[in-house]
Amino acid sequence: MTKDVKKNKTINRDVSWMYFNRRILDEASNPSNPLLERLSFLGIYSNNLDEFFQVRVATLRRMIELEKNMHHLDSDSKKALKKILKLNEHYTKDFESVFQELLQELQQENVFLVNESQLSAEQEKFVNTFYTDELMNSLFPVLISHMKYEPELNDKSIYLAVKISNSEKQPKNNKKEYALIEIPTGEFSRFIVLPKDEEKNCIMFLDDVIRYCLPRIFAQFNHDKYEAYTIKFTRDAEMEFDNSAYQSVLDRVSKGLKSRKSGLPVRFVYDRDIPTDLLRFTEKLLKIGKEDVHVCGARYHNLKDLMSFPTLKKSDLKYKNNPPVPIRTFEESISLVTLIRKKDQFIHCPYHSFDNFIRLLRESAINPEVKEIKISLYRLAKNSKVIKALINAALNGKKVTAIVELLARFDESSNINWAKKMQDAGIKVILGVEGLKVHAKMVHITARKGNIACVGTGNFHEGTATVYTDFTLMTAHKGIVDDVESVFEFIEQPYLNPTFRHLIVSPQFMRKKLMNLIKTEIDNAHKGVPAWIYCKINHIVDDKIIEKLYQASNAGVKIKLLVRGNCSLMTGITKQSENIEALGIIDHYLEHSRVMIFANGGDEKCFIGSADWMGRNLDYRVEVYVPIHDEDFKEQLKTVIEFGLKDNVRARIVDGSGKNELNVTASDFPFRSQEELYKFYKHNYELSAQ
Repeated sequence: MTKDVKKNKTINRDVSWMYFNRRILDEASNPSNPLLERLSFLGIYSNNLDEFFQVRVATLRRMIELEKNMHHLDSDSKKALKKILKLNEHYTKDFESVFQELLQELQQENVFLVNESQLSAEQEKFVNTFYTDELMNSLFPVLISHMKYEPELNDKSIYLAVKISNSEKQPKNNKKEYALIEIPTGEFSRFIVLPKDEEKNCIMFLDDVIRYCLPRIFAQFNHDKYEAYTIKFTRDAEMEFDNSAYQSVLDRVSKGLKSRKSGLPVRFVYDRDIPTDLLRFTEKLLKIGKEDVHVCGARYHNLKDLMSFPTLKKSDLKYKNNPPVPIRTFEESISLVTLIRKKDQFIHCPYHSFDNFIRLLRESAINPEVKEIKISLYRLAKNSKVIKALINAALNGKKVTAIVELLARFDESSNINWAKKMQDAGIKVILGVEGLKVHAKMVHITARKGNIACVGTGNFHEGTATVYTDFTLMTAHKGIVDDVESVFEFIEQPYLNPTFRHLIVSPQFMRKKLMNLIKTEIDNAHKGVPAWIYCKINHIVDDKIIEKLYQASNAGVKIKLLVRGNCSLMTGITKQSENIEALGIIDHYLEHSRVMIFANGGDEKCFIGSADWMGRNLDYRVEVYVPIHDEDFKEQLKTVIEFGLKDNVRARIVDGSGKNELNVTASDFPFRSQEELYKFYKHNYELSAQ
């Protein structure tokens, strides 16, 4: 069904992001999901929203200020922000409604969230003991009644704004005190499991534990009335760099991290029941202005903690964790390096275990024929086995080079620490390229009997590999391996002007090559030969790419897209995008892989890589797409996309309207792509034994 032609051919990228996050909220309200998973979706929604305000809304605010100075009073940025805030207001109400609905459903499962006024005698005793033995020395109230300067607060935390006064029982002393207490969720779970009340399982917010203990916390005050209301504020997370100073990249990023802590506030969330005097005092102290986004919400905020809600051994309320499917050839092989030289190998996490990649690094670290390992690192696990394998290789006399991207947002501090540890172990560490983020996922292994390389769609991170869907190609194809080595040489010596015969690499050639691949499909459509595009990607917002896709659609090229996040493209518009379909899948695993398949007149071209179709990826980052030559891998990639397009359980229509309707017409029978893919890989493994 097509829509009327609209003046605006694309959706603002940030508005489209709000539509994406809404799809996560929709899964929280979807009764077919297990109850605790629905709570987790609320947590993911909340966490996403925090980062969105820290980065994108803060950026819009800066752009609006700049445009105001240039007298652009009716700017696109201003319109986008207005739309975002309107959507956020609507979505916040829905969020609160879903949360209350889930609390009621928890009660049907004999799980009750209780507050400070609902405790039994035994639970009161438990809370008092917990406060004395554990919590007390982790609470540091800040008395703000007489403060003249803004206290240094953490915008990743939530605070209780406390009003201390007297009730009518003590009318002589009417003096009020105000305080802020940071809720120490870094040390304790946000949810405290209480002793059962008869047979009821009871859980209490840490916020309410603190509320209950307020008379003890402020015992030295001669007051008898304590009120506490949750507040949270979000700062601009953009780091400020002093590019005029002669400093190393490491020093500048370290200094930039400190500047982030003092970024201007962009959002202030508060309990709608907070007294006016306490609200106004807190806003003034924290320098929350009228132009900052105010969100009047319910009693509890920062509900990203719902991602770690206690399970209480109720496994039936969570997704079943399927074990990774083994890979037969890996099981039967003594040496992965030798196996890869014989035939391209791949892993698809989390359907396959990331341990297969770790095994390759471990083998390379001790294999006598391996002389050198180069790797690009964007995000790393807390206790990274990847780093341990690289350090092991260095200890065994291998030459190891690690490209560490210090500007991986919110992982900068972690990456700095890992960089220092690797340097201490004798590893050559290169801290990215000046002016370019290194986002490509690559490994190059130099060995006497033939070099090999890995190119992937996701970070070499064993934590996210259990929940993000990502591909890694392992190959000895000489052309690809040589190109990977050339990318590493460019990163080490950015003044070089390399050429690539196989890889598609940004910022040099990616935009041009993508345009040419789409143009080929347009030409083939005019010739009457097979012309279509399959793409699985995270974000599509680049105007030039979108315009080229519209041209392809008008030429008769069938375009089918699986887009997880931002999608500025509008589908189904007459004489613009009639031949374009787009779906977004939100499920147990986060869809993260990037795959492109082009009909190419019948001789299909297939690629996997690290880049989304965004200006930043195509023009301002080091990104890589690798061609897939192995026919088995090609077919499996095509199956992955076809399964996604058939999904009518978790796939929603992404057309630019924000309605996020389920893709119910895809099949007559329920088809959930992630479940079916697991069955597909398991079936293939069983067949390989015959």
